[in-house]
Amino acid sequence: MLKPIIMAGGSGTRLWPLSRGNYPKQFLPLAGKHSMLQQTLLRLNGVEHQPPLIICNEEHRFLAAEQIRQLEQGVMQILLEPVGRNTAPAIALAALQACQQQDDAILLVMAADHVFTDVEALHQAIATALPFAESGKMVTFGITPTQPETGYGYIQQGQALNGGGFTVARFVEKPGSALAQQYLDSGDYLWNSGIFLFKASRYLEELQKFRLDIYQACQDALSEQTPDMDFIRIKQHAFEQCPAESIDYAVMEKTDAAVVVPLDAGWNDVGGFAALWQISAKDEHGNVLSGDVIAHDTRNSLVRSDDKLVATVGVDDLVIITTKDAVLVAHKDKTQDVKQIVAELQLADRHEVSFHREVYRPWGKYDSVDSGARFQVKRITVKPGAKLSVQMHHHRAEHWIVVSGTAKVTINDTEQYLTENQSVYIPITAVHALENPGKVDLELIEVQSGSYLGEDDIVRFEDRYGRS
Repeated sequence: MLKPIIMAGGSGTRLWPLSRGNYPKQFLPLAGKHSMLQQTLLRLNGVEHQPPLIICNEEHRFLAAEQIRQLEQGVMQILLEPVGRNTAPAIALAALQACQQQDDAILLVMAADHVFTDVEALHQAIATALPFAESGKMVTFGITPTQPETGYGYIQQGQALNGGGFTVARFVEKPGSALAQQYLDSGDYLWNSGIFLFKASRYLEELQKFRLDIYQACQDALSEQTPDMDFIRIKQHAFEQCPAESIDYAVMEKTDAAVVVPLDAGWNDVGGFAALWQISAKDEHGNVLSGDVIAHDTRNSLVRSDDKLVATVGVDDLVIITTKDAVLVAHKDKTQDVKQIVAELQLADRHEVSFHREVYRPWGKYDSVDSGARFQVKRITVKPGAKLSVQMHHHRAEHWIVVSGTAKVTINDTEQYLTENQSVYIPITAVHALENPGKVDLELIEVQSGSYLGEDDIVRFEDRYGRS
């Protein structure tokens, strides 16, 4: 039976300002009501498989856990990478973990941020690839190209094999436009999808053969596991010593067991806003409009507003993205260069590169509504049954005003309950906690005042989410 391995790392910098360091594209609902991670899990329905293993960064663990919970598909383990080391080590961790549970597990490795418009074709390709994987082959899926794309690597098909696969003649890097056209015209080349199917034991055998250093580092990192709810933590220092390498470079380009199975399923890696426009439903003028948008004499554009009215007049081929704290305007042909904006934000140490104005936490979320010298206003949402950490601040006092729901407030061991239109004051250095004992969301306004208002002025004494 298949063991899906869902790679949920990555930052999605070319989709800024929607995608941020602390809320990257795989957790965003870009192509429907579900996030890309959720869509990846849902498209496994119809394929017999074991519970998937999710691999994500430590800082995204609660996002992943909450989105998995929303699907109500049962418990899934989440393996946390303390640092990013590319795909070869991540898959090695998954393979080692799988071998501890089932020696002959067949891993279906998929990224959490891809789109497929024909799920049935994906399932058929997996069925075609399964006998090859069972016989010990290292299967990758090659996307049938539809244009001379320069943004993807390619796989040249070799000898046709019985059962629908091909040997791999070679992997090639992203080509220039002329070479990409030659690849398309030849009919022998496929886009490299980054999707794989192989036995866990076979991957580890090949990894030991070609990159023993990666294998040993991952084995060492996984030798000490720390369970934490549904999360699996590994030995941080050992994994930090692991070389960063892709599975293509580490194994697939070197092994003589590589097989490619063609896949024509409407695949898209949503690598930028032009790709997002391409996969989205359009109006009669070729526009993709989302949110509060009025478009007049506008064509072939992507306009998305999260919180305010956006009006366009007489524009063509534009991407306009507005969030609560940023606006992006770009020509659709230049959207790959959004990563340059992200680089400038990083150099300037701007918080917008990592955080939205609305920040998600394991207990809910907060929205930084306003701020100035010595004050900050937040709208806080606490999920039913959730509780913030027992904490204290050295430099700020807080006022809480309940908008809806019921709040259980503890201040220096004194408990009280607040409901709509009631408020409470928390002095500087008071040990306090906030909890939602009800069955609906708790909404409140928090007004902070003091000499320093940074998130690092939090001393946690107790925390059910392991942050104290």
